[in-house]
Amino acid sequence: MSPIVSFIVSAIGLGMTLLYGSTGETLTEKSGHLNLGIPGVMCVGAACGCFAESVYFAAVGIKGTIPVLAVLIPMLATILGGALCGLIFSFLTVTLRANQNVTGLALTTFGVGVSEYIIAQADVVGPFVRGNKYFKASLPFADDLGWFGEIFLSHGILIYLSIAVALAVTFFLNRTRVGLNLRAVGENPATADAAGINVSLYRYLATCIGCGIAGLGGLTFIMDYLNGTWEYMIDDLGWLAVALVIFTVWKPNLGIIGSFIFGALYVASSFFAKYGISLSDQELFKMLPYLVTIIVLIITSARSRKKNQPPAALGLPYFREER
Repeated sequence: MSPIVSFIVSAIGLGMTLLYGSTGETLTEKSGHLNLGIPGVMCVGAACGCFAESVYFAAVGIKGTIPVLAVLIPMLATILGGALCGLIFSFLTVTLRANQNVTGLALTTFGVGVSEYIIAQADVVGPFVRGNKYFKASLPFADDLGWFGEIFLSHGILIYLSIAVALAVTFFLNRTRVGLNLRAVGENPATADAAGINVSLYRYLATCIGCGIAGLGGLTFIMDYLNGTWEYMIDDLGWLAVALVIFTVWKPNLGIIGSFIFGALYVASSFFAKYGISLSDQELFKMLPYLVTIIVLIITSARSRKKNQPPAALGLPYFREER
């Protein structure tokens, strides 16, 4: 594999990790909820998936492993773990009316700490690294198609699923009645409430489902990108996912391209260093995705085009009594 092809493959692998986070957060923000706890959600999701994998391998052993279950069980645990974080966030911000910004930041701190505890328990149960080969399984004829097969057909199931989820969420938001109701809640919850839409229910569901999707990003990073090795940097990628939401102007389908760009910018410095191409400051180079996001935010704010703006009620609590 040539260095350029290898770089593209690496960028896609990391980028699709971000795509899960940005897609989940976009769905949440379309309801008017600003969840800055996505980094913590991705950590908890990854830890729950790894723990479930450890429990499964401990229960059936190596010879009794069913590949489909070795993938589905961790994915289900990841989605449930992420959704539980979303439920906690929604309870605090919708039911108890806590500040969304403060609650989100607290959820990030909480999620990082909880994930450390869960992974410690997973190490006691047994190694989850064996599940990597099931997540990384690619099409058997990919190697026969040269660079095309390496770039487009050599990825694991979670990479392709991230693209499918982004497209499905785009269709849901723009082409379904429930999706339009959700967008109405995010734009003007008082009007939506007057039209008979249950604002609290929509925000609860959008946040829980969005967090479940975001959790898959953490599992993808561990099981696909890091080959089953746990690394305490998922929360860093979570902040990139939040930035990606702004970069793609709240459009999940644009997140497919944006995630690849972010992934390429993030891995460029460390990747090219392997081939003797030295970049002056690797950590400074990793700031480029955030810098690009700031530029996009300035441009979209200056142009003031409605379709490129965040939901009007984003981050604002809604109380029926104040309507």
